[in-house]
Amino acid sequence: MPNILKYKTVIQLHDKQFVPFISANEIDFAIKKMVAQIEDDFFDETPIFIGVLNGSFMVVSDFLKLYKKPCEVSFIKLASYEGTSSTESVKQLIGLNQDLTGRTVIVIEDIIDTGNTLEELKNLFKSQNVKHFKIATLFFKPDAFKKDLKIDYVGIRIPNKFIVGFGLDYDGLGRNLPEVYQLKE
Repeated sequence: MPNILKYKTVIQLHDKQFVPFISANEIDFAIKKMVAQIEDDFFDETPIFIGVLNGSFMVVSDFLKLYKKPCEVSFIKLASYEGTSSTESVKQLIGLNQDLTGRTVIVIEDIIDTGNTLEELKNLFKSQNVKHFKIATLFFKPDAFKKDLKIDYVGIRIPNKFIVGFGLDYDGLGRNLPEVYQLKE
């Protein structure tokens, strides 16, 4: 469980207030841990990392800066949120345009909560005949997860709270924050 930060900074995004939740240092440590695990597991392969836009851009950027082995990167854009709630449906906005046959594909997510986006991704890659399909996420909400899917690499497990920062947004705002904030109760 992440440490709650001790200072009382409150930020305003649109009509909601958010309070500090996860520090930039904790995020850095979690990403370094995931990089080490994936480098160990795929030391003799050249994986292709697939970032899920928009939220994962900061995670993917920091991850790739630390990943020392050969790799490729691509992005896919899916949408499943409106405001602070999941819509329960996933729309593909930008897809992949490369052949992944026989490749090791590692999806890098910013956050996994219900698993709806993850299930859609699994279905997308199922027909691609990939060698390995793995999931890495910086944040995971086990209490919100509704699917029978394996999450291979988890940076930080968090309670089922709405968070912003480090790529995560509330209606477009907050992605640029280097720390993570949770909705003030």
